[in-house]
Amino acid sequence: MANTVTYAQIFDSVLQQRLNLPQTWKDVCEVRIADTRIINTSYESTQPAITTVTRGTGFVIQDFVQTNNTLTISTGRDLATFSDWGDLGQSPWTTGVEQFKRIGNRLNEFVETQFLADQASWTDFDNASIGGGAGNITVSANNVDDIIRGIKREIRENNAAELANERGTCFVWRAADFEYLEAFVQANGFQTADTALKEGTAPGLRYMAADHYYSNSHTAGHVFAGVKKVVMIGLLRTTYGRAHTIEFPAGSTNNNLSGVAWYSRVDMGALTPGGLSTAVFDITVA
Repeated sequence: MANTVTYAQIFDSVLQQRLNLPQTWKDVCEVRIADTRIINTSYESTQPAITTVTRGTGFVIQDFVQTNNTLTISTGRDLATFSDWGDLGQSPWTTGVEQFKRIGNRLNEFVETQFLADQASWTDFDNASIGGGAGNITVSANNVDDIIRGIKREIRENNAAELANERGTCFVWRAADFEYLEAFVQANGFQTADTALKEGTAPGLRYMAADHYYSNSHTAGHVFAGVKKVVMIGLLRTTYGRAHTIEFPAGSTNNNLSGVAWYSRVDMGALTPGGLSTAVFDITVA
């Protein structure tokens, strides 16, 4: 039995193209692809104190403390599908190209979910943060602009404005929230409203000095916002974007299946560095 290897590069290209399609984590997070298990990143957790100058006396050297954060690439998911030789011959939707497109989509959805599930590492932002009572925010076309302004205010108050100017500010809304943003954009202003009404809006919309996306992978009741490229995603280079074809794969009863298995996997980790956690926000929503 001879293995079919001539298609490997084609399948890798298809899978990687699918993995590289726009996902919010690609735009919002700092993505590091490495062959190491642990990625280290440090921050100054205790800043040196400034002291009063007394002329004619010596100065006092101050201590500072650096803390190391570790991003561990240890969370893995894989996906394998199977195509019978007969189906491969008869169905145009059972090709390796189509299988790896679907596999790439599913693996990307997992990375997106893992990124958005890290909300406990972010700074809380609730209804009191926009001047209302304590509790979750009920997003509407009437307060979506208040949320945007409130996040930008807290970025400034948390001394992250310079970082935001360098990397950008973003929001990853739910689809329904993004609709409220569309309504606000279309109802306010002149040129921006006309453009939104005529051409519509799309993920990556630039409005009020922030980039706006939407995702369907949020943890219930939580929305992400803040400075871009603060949250880190680590991907294992050895497995990410690799497409594997296995002819006549083993079955469940010590027999070989008559067909081809299509397989890929992703190994990843997510980290919000402690020193920058006040630059990203968990918007608690109803």
